[in-house]
Amino acid sequence: MRPPHTRSERPPPGTGPGAVRAVVAGLVATALALPLLGASAAALPAPAEPAGQAVGADLTEQRAHWIDRTTVLWPGDLDPEHTYALVASRDAGLDVSGGELGGTYETLDLTADPDGPTEDQRAAWPHLADLSALDVGRVNGPRLRTALTGRLAVVERDGDGAVVAATGVQIPGVLDDVYADAADADLGAVWDARGRPTISLWAPTARSVSLELYDDSASDTPRTVRMRQDHRTGVWSVRGRDDWAGRFYTFDVRVFSPYADGGRGAVVDNRVTDPYSVSLSTDSARSHLVDPGDPDLAPEGWSDLAKPAAVPPEAASVYELHVRDHSISDDTVPAGLRGTFAAFAQPGSDGMRELAALAEDGMDYVHLLPAFDVGSVPEDPADRSEPACDLDSFESDSEEQQACIARTRGEDAFNWGYDPYHYTVPEGSYSTDPDGATRVDEFRQMVGGLNGAGLRVVMDVVYNHTHQAGQDEHSVLDRIVPGYYHRLGADGGVATSTCCPNTAPEHLMMGKLVVDSVTTWAREYKVDGFRFDLMGHHPKQNMLDVRAALDELTLEEDGVDGSSVLLYGEGWDFGEVADDARFEQATQANMAGTGIGTFNDRLRDAVRGGGPFDADPRVQGFGSGLYTDPNGSPANGTGEEQLARLLGYQDLVKVGLTGNLRDYRFTASSGEETTGWEVDYNGAPAGYNLDPGEAVTYVDAHDNETLYDALAYKLPPDTPMEDRVRMQALSLGTAAFGQGTLFVHAGSERLRSKSLDRNSYDSGDWFNRLEWDCAGGNNFGAGLPPAWDNEDKWDYARPLLADPALVADCAAVEDARERFGEMLRIRESTPAFSLGTAEEVQDRLSFPTSGADELPGVITMRVDTTGLEGGWSSVTVVFNATPETVGQEVDALAGGDVDLHPVQAESADEVVRESSFDPDTGALEVPPRTVAVFVED
Repeated sequence: MRPPHTRSERPPPGTGPGAVRAVVAGLVATALALPLLGASAAALPAPAEPAGQAVGADLTEQRAHWIDRTTVLWPGDLDPEHTYALVASRDAGLDVSGGELGGTYETLDLTADPDGPTEDQRAAWPHLADLSALDVGRVNGPRLRTALTGRLAVVERDGDGAVVAATGVQIPGVLDDVYADAADADLGAVWDARGRPTISLWAPTARSVSLELYDDSASDTPRTVRMRQDHRTGVWSVRGRDDWAGRFYTFDVRVFSPYADGGRGAVVDNRVTDPYSVSLSTDSARSHLVDPGDPDLAPEGWSDLAKPAAVPPEAASVYELHVRDHSISDDTVPAGLRGTFAAFAQPGSDGMRELAALAEDGMDYVHLLPAFDVGSVPEDPADRSEPACDLDSFESDSEEQQACIARTRGEDAFNWGYDPYHYTVPEGSYSTDPDGATRVDEFRQMVGGLNGAGLRVVMDVVYNHTHQAGQDEHSVLDRIVPGYYHRLGADGGVATSTCCPNTAPEHLMMGKLVVDSVTTWAREYKVDGFRFDLMGHHPKQNMLDVRAALDELTLEEDGVDGSSVLLYGEGWDFGEVADDARFEQATQANMAGTGIGTFNDRLRDAVRGGGPFDADPRVQGFGSGLYTDPNGSPANGTGEEQLARLLGYQDLVKVGLTGNLRDYRFTASSGEETTGWEVDYNGAPAGYNLDPGEAVTYVDAHDNETLYDALAYKLPPDTPMEDRVRMQALSLGTAAFGQGTLFVHAGSERLRSKSLDRNSYDSGDWFNRLEWDCAGGNNFGAGLPPAWDNEDKWDYARPLLADPALVADCAAVEDARERFGEMLRIRESTPAFSLGTAEEVQDRLSFPTSGADELPGVITMRVDTTGLEGGWSSVTVVFNATPETVGQEVDALAGGDVDLHPVQAESADEVVRESSFDPDTGALEVPPRTVAVFVED
């Protein structure tokens, strides 16, 4: 998703995926480009938090909070002359009018607590810490549980008994207290040794729950099976027979929903799928009873799948790839398999041969954009509509391509997929048969195919929001336990700062769902890593719980070494949870020391220049010619301003090269001694990690323009293609030769373009094309990018897209791919780029030419490798982003035996081979727009 910039920049709203496509089109915005960047943090305005305001008499809102079995919090001042009561109505017929409370209800008297919430309660509910406290008193278990199944309100009466204020009640806190034992429950379908399932659903507020069992996905008439509730856990369950295997099912949940009847609330019968589903019918209409351990669902070789060796995060290289992009344009894949999981099981295809070649060069992981069940793509191909135009017939700067795509984009086969429907089921549109368990087998085929190519597998997971909420037909969680699984604002409305209905992993059972889902993917699908979309909307503790649960998985018991599973995510800080407002978040600085990675937007912005929200996209950076090769845009400022900004960017890059370490000490471009924490990034600290493996370093991802497109905007328009290739490689080199996890967007190594589309989440296959055959070009000039996110940049885009010189030919693509392959081979074979601790980085890594006299556009990094594998005593990297040959004197190298790295000494790039060393002075000479790596014997 698209992340926002640091909070000091106060970004506009971000973008969101398919479920809110119409809204998102106008709200798109984000800071990161990543991956991470994943489809998009759209920061819609957060609901205002309560702050002692007067409470009206509106039962359609839920402004009171029942936080545990003893305490209700009231968002107003308490009047000692008034009385307060918690009322519960079984028939949902409460009414407040004319100072009277109407309907049938029971009353629990509340006693004002003049001291307010306890210290423990304030710590658990910091955003409610200033509210008034009302004591519920002693309520026996049955009465309390019954109250929770009806409509609840808190009522304030004056001395005459007249109702002066009333509001509904938010209940997640009391549910977590009363049903705390549910944390240990097994939910979903659990199979015994005889092949019999026990099906369980947590629905503590439901009046009744029945299982509806169907012989197949098309049956109209189900067999209804009664389920029984465990009052201790709130779990409803039923034990089935072995002949239930392969059948489809839904639940009939009778429950009070405050969202029903136009928001007035009503008791409803919801037919809903299982949030713990592992298989589904087409379009997720019904859950499917299958045992993941069934041998029939295991492709050949699955039980003894040979995996590539695990790679620690400080040494890992990750390739971010969309399932459909991988093969939809690959005519070496059988037509029926293109765009599917099964295409990854075609080792002879162009796409798989290229992935294997990347693995041979040193790539370790493929990161798959969301591959779980999503709500944005019709799973039945017959229900999809693709653009009917001859898109190839239009001019390269035409508006026609995007206009044609706009007409079908809600019904076509493409979406990034950041709109979760069922968290633990493979997406059906990526299967050759979405109706049932074929998707399970084919997802496993994909994992096996990638492992066979030498690559481990990371899944992009999106637990921070859902596709829909409330009583929407595509809502799941909210129709089972209304008002629980989602994060609510002051009035009880669902928060939407992520672009969609925000979930609340701070609540016990939502946090459990996250942990259970992740461990299922690891255990049943042998997934090797997880990237958490908008991880900052998760509590830090939730991420630590995920880590702990994975660490408990073993090869002997579970078939997977959970301790080797990679974890990283978007640590952005925004929305209603910002600044730890509700809990300690899993944000960049907060995750320091956990070993869980976060994306480093600091280096990305410094290399590219500017940010995703720039009105003029030509703002330059270190890797795009700022000051040293100006493009003439007034947005870059005067020469003096450019120089100052460039030197600041160089300090950001240096901090990034250390793994974005908080405490790393070095000499800044000002000549002053500083630390990573003290270097400024838009008003926030640049460095924040405590361990280099916590840095995920990148210069582009699926969000925002690709690196090639960003450079198309930012480099001078007449920059020759040869120099564009060099600047692409140099920019990627700042990530490849830094400490921490290297993260690369698929196709960046081959100049991938999206025709300047900054947010291609719903731009179809046309703008998202990934060409493995260089004869197809790099997709630049595919028309003006879609108006819904790019129209304000069309005046800048038109002359670029109309220029045929910006379309990369085979020579350019192959040169770019070879340069990237060389960087991977150097990175993998050279321990200097994977130091394991902050102490090692401080002791070994330095910037010998940094300071008040450093050259603009040049960074020199030296790593003392004495005692490390490889046989060299030091490795020195010079990043020369200028159009001139430069010299860098490194005193420590004088008199040494220094040569170009063997990989570059054998490079097909004649320019890099011109790099040289003068042993008399310790001077390194590096050609223009070149990253040169020198080794000292």
